Formats: sequence, structure tokens, C-alpha cells
Amino acid sequence: MVDRHHWEQWQRSWDRQQEWYLPDREERFRVMLDVVEAVTGPAPRVLDLACGTGSITERLLARLPGAVSVGVDQDPALMTIARGVLGEDERFTLVTADLKDPEWAGALPPGPFDAVVTATALHWLPTADLVRLYGDLAGLIRPGGVFLNADHTPEESIPLLSAADRAFRRRHQERETAEGVLDWEGWWIAAAADPLLAEQVAARNAMYGSHADGESHPAGWHTARLVEAGFSEAGLAWRSVSDALVAAVC
Repeated sequence: MVDRHHWEQWQRSWDRQQEWYLPDREERFRVMLDVVEAVTGPAPRVLDLACGTGSITERLLARLPGAVSVGVDQDPALMTIARGVLGEDERFTLVTADLKDPEWAGALPPGPFDAVVTATALHWLPTADLVRLYGDLAGLIRPGGVFLNADHTPEESIPLLSAADRAFRRRHQERETAEGVLDWEGWWIAAAADPLLAEQVAARNAMYGSHADGESHPAGWHTARLVEAGFSEAGLAWRSVSDALVAAVC
């Protein structure tokens, strides 16, 4: 049996790799959970969409011990880590589903959910799939519940600020690299070298191919699409120059 510590090390490594790109990642998570707690109370039933290694759920359950979380993903390598870290916690259920499949919600346990959360994931989806997904989510969240999406939201109207932000991130990445933090490609090479993850990484590579960003949209695009999808209101709970946390209430 693999020691849980092994998977916790991979979880921490994943977090550092993500912070290589997103130096304010923990801040967006904090605000996300602030909103979940404010809207739903101390014991929400949460859907962690495209949960990956379970980074959000891990923080959710530590902050709100009365919460339960259903994680959804289809990446076999990241799900192996999530299962290794959280799989023995009765508050966590892990479900395999492809968000591009219109029938994906059929794999979930019965709803509704108090909150749906996701971070740095939905920009992978083609626009048509994302719009359809927003409609799916409006039907999965209870009235008064909340959807929170932290993702890339580039704004063409602020080119000077965007250039400054890119320069800042480059300096941050140089410092992190000097400290031995892996970027995306380096992390996956390291994961493939672990005999306990090699098979899952190979399966993941066959499923996705090389990493490529999908279609990112400005924050206002997301809030408009969410209202059109059936949410009562949508706005920003947090933002940086290039990213935002979009919140929508059913």
C-alpha cells in the first residue's frame, strides 16, 4: 500500500507548479471559500468541477469541516493523486466524467448542490461546450446557491497593464525556477518518471495530447453568459489584471 505521504508530496508539487503561473493562487482560493461560506453556511454540499488533484476540496474540508465535496474530473493521473490524498475522507466522492459530454451530469450523485467551484480549468473547453455547461450548472445548484469560476479573463482594453502583469509574472517564474519549482512540462516529465504514476500519465497523454490553452474570454463575457444560462445574478468576487473569480447566484 502506498503511503499517503507520497501523494501529499505530489499534491504539494502540483500546487507549487500551479503557483509558478499563478502567484496569487492562494488568494483566489481564500476568496472563493469566503464566498462559499458566506452564501451557503458552514456545511455546504459542494461540486468541485474539474477538480484535478483536489486542491480546492482539500482547502474546503480543512476550512469547513462540516462540508462535503463531490470532485469531477477525467484526468487519470491527477485523479490518482486526489484519491491518494483525499480518498479515505468520507466527506469526499470522486467521479469520472467528461465535461464536453452533454450527459456528464448523469455520473453525479443526486443533487442539488449548494455550491459549484472550479479554478483554472474551464478555459480548456471550446466556447460552445462552456456555454452549454453553464446551463447544466444552473440546473444543478439549489435556488440561492452559488457558482464560482476562477480562470483567465484577458481584457483587450488594458494593454499597458497586461504587459506589466506579464513582466511581473516572468520575474516571478525566474525566481521560482531558481528555487527548483517545476513548470507544467517539467512537472509532467517528473510525474511520468514515478512508477506509481507512469501508467496514468501515459493514459492522460493519450487522452489529451500536448497541453494547449482553449478559448479564454473577458470576465464580462462570463457574467453575461451565466445570466443567460439562468443564474439570477453574476459578478466579480476577485480579480487581478489577467484573471478573475466570477461568482453567480441561482
